[in-house]
Amino acid sequence: MSKRTSLREFQENLTRRLANVHASERRSLLGVQAGNEHWLLSLPESGEIVSPPALAPVPLTHEWYRGLVNVRGVLYSVVDLSRFHDGPAISSPTPQARLLLVGARQGVHSAILVSRVLGLRNEEDFEPDAEADDPRPWVLARFRDTHDNLWLRLDVSQLLSNSIFLDVGVN
Repeated sequence: MSKRTSLREFQENLTRRLANVHASERRSLLGVQAGNEHWLLSLPESGEIVSPPALAPVPLTHEWYRGLVNVRGVLYSVVDLSRFHDGPAISSPTPQARLLLVGARQGVHSAILVSRVLGLRNEEDFEPDAEADDPRPWVLARFRDTHDNLWLRLDVSQLLSNSIFLDVGVN
């Protein structure tokens, strides 16, 4: 009798796990807020999310380049995503501010500072925005949610390879 119970428990556990996998596949985007803008990143590109440790400022850099940070012995270059897009600077540290360690897949130690993480999102919850295309090459698409908020889909690899993003020094 105990073997049947174990088999039944195993099947129930397997069913729950499969249901969770299907549910997580639907929620394939990470929503973040950077200043006044809402951004969507694909989960594989979003990288690790950490609370911002102390930042080491770097002189003679743009104001959107916040400096360097040490995360578990690895130095990351930190960019304020809001300020990079001419928005308000993100105060750090704040309880909601986060660093997205986005460059791991590309072999780049880069982190994006965001105001807060808004959680996992389902692509089906958004409608394409009828406005004109965004001029920034790292914006894949523009979407509207059910509350008519504008969301921008971030192409991390485009951002990390863009010359504007890479040129942190002030001329």
